[in-house]
Amino acid sequence: MGKFELYTIDLKNLTPGTHEFEYLLEDKFFVDIDGNEVHKGHVHVQLAVKKSSVAFELNFQIAGTVIIPCDRCLDDMELPIETQDKLIVKFGKEYAEESDEIVIVPEEEGTINVAWFLYEFIALAIPIKHVHAAGKCNKAMAAKLRQHTARSLDDLEEPLDEEQEEMSGEDAAVDPRWEALKGLLENDNN
Repeated sequence: MGKFELYTIDLKNLTPGTHEFEYLLEDKFFVDIDGNEVHKGHVHVQLAVKKSSVAFELNFQIAGTVIIPCDRCLDDMELPIETQDKLIVKFGKEYAEESDEIVIVPEEEGTINVAWFLYEFIALAIPIKHVHAAGKCNKAMAAKLRQHTARSLDDLEEPLDEEQEEMSGEDAAVDPRWEALKGLLENDNN
């Protein structure tokens, strides 16, 4: 039995009507699927498969938490996930994805494995920017980031401690090369 055999649905042998499936995706699922976005998590999936005369409508309700790296400090963080997705499956000669929501599976096989679709739905539910709440980032990494950031001290989200203030004070003097470049910009605007 393969790693993802549990996620194979035998569409050909389903009776007309709606059929319910439940999955619990834990760390092993994310490690086995080997995707780039998520490597750990605890996600509950409810899948309703509705068989009609021409197609199968798969409705996914996905909720749980995933562990992903923080964009700011790179430490792992828990992120709640909740999404609802739909997939239409039809029989045809060979496997094809007609669109984001429509999939053709070979009629002679009559099955679909939803493991990768589950992973994609979860990955797409992750916001573009994912960072710890203010004050929860790795302190050492946050200090390094502040040291190399071109923002003013007023823009910082977290207050500086004494050591961080000294470090930012040392770098506060403006490099004369920047002043020369600033002069070029001012001349260009006139």
